[in-house]
Amino acid sequence: MSGGGDLHPNALLVKRFYQAFARRDGVAMAACYTANARFSDPVFPALTGAQIGAMWRMLCQRAADLEVTCSAIVADDARGRARWEARYTFSATGRRVHNVIDADFVFDAGLIAVHTDRFDFWRWSRMALGAAGVLLGWTPRVRRKVQAQARAGLDAFAGGDGGKR
Repeated sequence: MSGGGDLHPNALLVKRFYQAFARRDGVAMAACYTANARFSDPVFPALTGAQIGAMWRMLCQRAADLEVTCSAIVADDARGRARWEARYTFSATGRRVHNVIDADFVFDAGLIAVHTDRFDFWRWSRMALGAAGVLLGWTPRVRRKVQAQARAGLDAFAGGDGGKR
């Protein structure tokens, strides 16, 4: 994590968020968001509100060997960014993944209102899916299939209501 001496309060929020992730504390992560926040990444392209907290709780609970590091946290009153890395075993295939993610944030009243994570989906799919990811991970069809499976897993985790409770 980056140092904390004289960081902007929103940079401290981002730092606290990733420290919670490193501890696999999805509840603390969810508390960093506004009630009507929006989240997007290549696997979960459009989550809102309570769905975001449900996603983090699910990922934290299911990742037995998750390691998270974060660096380059920068924030001001309105916006922020960070680079974070996740190392874990992808449960569907048992393959080891090292994902490098660039995160952008928009803040409202000291909380995260918009969170967008960007990473190279094809690079991720090659690690997570093996030969299928190498051959087809760049295709929109594979991306849609991964998104659909991820969303089905989130809906099942959240009791079938899409994480709205």
